[in-house]
Amino acid sequence: MPLRLPDGLPAIDFLKEENIFVLGNERANSQDIRPLRIAILNLMPLKITTETDLVRLLSNSPLQLDIHLMKVKAHTSKNTPIEHMQAFYRDFEEMKSEKFDGMIITGAPVEHLDYSEVNYWQEITEIFDWARTHVTSVMYICWAAQAGLYYHYGVPKYPLPCKMFGIFPQVPSDTRLPIFRGFDDVFYMPHSRHTEIKREDILKVPELSIIAESEQSGVSMVMARNGREIFVTGHSEYSPNTLDTEYRRDLAKGLPIDMPVNYYRNDDPDQGPLVTWRGHGNLLFTNWLNYYVYQETPYNIEDIH
Repeated sequence: MPLRLPDGLPAIDFLKEENIFVLGNERANSQDIRPLRIAILNLMPLKITTETDLVRLLSNSPLQLDIHLMKVKAHTSKNTPIEHMQAFYRDFEEMKSEKFDGMIITGAPVEHLDYSEVNYWQEITEIFDWARTHVTSVMYICWAAQAGLYYHYGVPKYPLPCKMFGIFPQVPSDTRLPIFRGFDDVFYMPHSRHTEIKREDILKVPELSIIAESEQSGVSMVMARNGREIFVTGHSEYSPNTLDTEYRRDLAKGLPIDMPVNYYRNDDPDQGPLVTWRGHGNLLFTNWLNYYVYQETPYNIEDIH
């Protein structure tokens, strides 16, 4: 949360140089506060696991959040009890008249398909368009990041020769950006994908800024519209054992899979994962909520446009 300090205090300028958010008395006294409405469009097969991962990170903020779970009508989940879906999820059609302060759109196991072959492509592109006028800031994750960049900006995806799988060091382009407040010069992010977007394609689009990337895993974060759209190609929300579960699942199926990079202690699956990404994962979501949602969204939610 921002610090509230007396106006004119010399420390304010020093703290701002260190990317610590300071709220002056005048602004603090004029702020209206209400719960933030956050929509989560969950496209992952194991919906309860993904919900838990995301809510765990969102709960670290002291802001009061009102979470709304969304699903696409064109796809029926085979891995989540129908009772759970009926109790906690609503179709986009039921939510499209509402506005939200923030939205998260998850990845989906459809990378092998061309976008036009995804059975809910028409519906999800309608959601992408809707979000631009009904949500203050949207975070797109993994496949959703690739899909959003393609739909809005024409950035293509490319198949990888082998799965990008493991924990990779990322370098922020500018640590002064609010999304990186409190970050170190290098941070770690899990990746688990079969496709990629390329730096040179993003640089062709003036509206896009690469804000974090890795020599090993490529572009990891892209920003557009002053933070109203943030595209994350990895999974900062992953719990410690997620990659282990994926690895052992694919081995059991006899699929070609390499051991996740930089993940197991001493590269030994029997020793378990060495967790190196969760501190920055928490910061990423907290910073997004604070600086790109809470600080930017209007008090009257109907003023979002």
